[in-house]
Amino acid sequence: MPLDYFGYIAEAGLPTYVTENWWFILKTAAAVAVLVFIKLWSSGASNTAERDMHGRVVMITGGTSGIGATTVLELGSRGAQIILLTHTPVSDPFLVEYIGDVRARTGNELIYAEHVDLSSLHSIRKFATKWIDNSPPRRLDMIILAAATITPASAKRKETVEGIEETWMVNYLANFHLLSILSPAIKAQPWDRDVRIIFASCSSYIGSPSLKEPLDKKTWSPGTAYKRSKLALMVFGQAFQKHLDNYKRPDQLPMNARVFFVDPGFSRTPGMRRWLSRGSLLGLFAYIAAYPLPWLFLKSPEQGAQAILYAAMESSLVRAGAGKLIKECRIVDFARTEIEDDEVAKKLWEESDKLIETTEKDSAALRALEKKMEEERAKEAKEAEKVKEVESLVEAIKKGKESQKAKGKKKSKKETS
Repeated sequence: MPLDYFGYIAEAGLPTYVTENWWFILKTAAAVAVLVFIKLWSSGASNTAERDMHGRVVMITGGTSGIGATTVLELGSRGAQIILLTHTPVSDPFLVEYIGDVRARTGNELIYAEHVDLSSLHSIRKFATKWIDNSPPRRLDMIILAAATITPASAKRKETVEGIEETWMVNYLANFHLLSILSPAIKAQPWDRDVRIIFASCSSYIGSPSLKEPLDKKTWSPGTAYKRSKLALMVFGQAFQKHLDNYKRPDQLPMNARVFFVDPGFSRTPGMRRWLSRGSLLGLFAYIAAYPLPWLFLKSPEQGAQAILYAAMESSLVRAGAGKLIKECRIVDFARTEIEDDEVAKKLWEESDKLIETTEKDSAALRALEKKMEEERAKEAKEAEKVKEVESLVEAIKKGKESQKAKGKKKSKKETS
């Protein structure tokens, strides 16, 4: 019993092994205490909010890995109907198996996937246009924008098929394009429906260069591109909230759609692993060898998702107002003034619109040209097939005549003999 043990120590004193090694024991205990403190501190705050998600429709990007996957499991287990926007086709075996696994783990069959490649403006428009064309307007309670990409430090600048720098496209422009098209569907929701649009951001936006300064190929670097895309996303998010607030509903009732930004902190996600390993096999081996350090200082995906879950379920956020930044399950201030600068937002919006318009026109012309060339190739192939059929028929007739001649000669020889 503990009391007996302490009583024994009070009478007989500490054991010999303690008195002889007290300094080592003290250092070990202090080291363990420090490690425990670091682990608890780096794990971050936990979400305590709850919300009945049954019947609510949630659209999410980046929901197949990392923080997004955890968010899908948590909201799915609470009954939400979830639509995963994925870059892989819905018939992909991995995605089919993943959806089946999520349904089994959550006990929720209302989890689906839609093919939306965030590196393609055409793919985004194709999905979003189909969504808003539905009549009556489809229910939409929440949009969670959790997808992001980061180029490893050792990698070179990459562009999408449409010619846009990849980080800018996936992290910012894709979200701008998606929400711009879905805007009518958001505005069409009933005034009493609590609609939330959650932007997953990152504290790296603090170190971004000003959006007023262009980022060209000469000044481009993976880190700068990522920071700049996150700052642009937050500037757009605030502008989009004002865009929703300024909308006059036909029923004259107030808009009830709110934008929230979430900084989930640094987590052990596939993106973080790719960044730390510098996208190389050797770097991956180093990451695995030094895994105790990421485990100690970085959050798990489950811990990283807590702030997003808080933004999705906390009821007090309705009264707190829109356009807030949430970190460690509490509202914090923005660290950059550009985020609420109307001039910066207007310039960014106009430039983004212009870039999308130009790119889509060029891409549409290219697709039309490719389609025409494909039709011509198909026509040529069909004509070649017809020519081949005619040649085969002529050859068959020729062989038939030769065979008939040969038979006639044999017959005449028999008659003469």
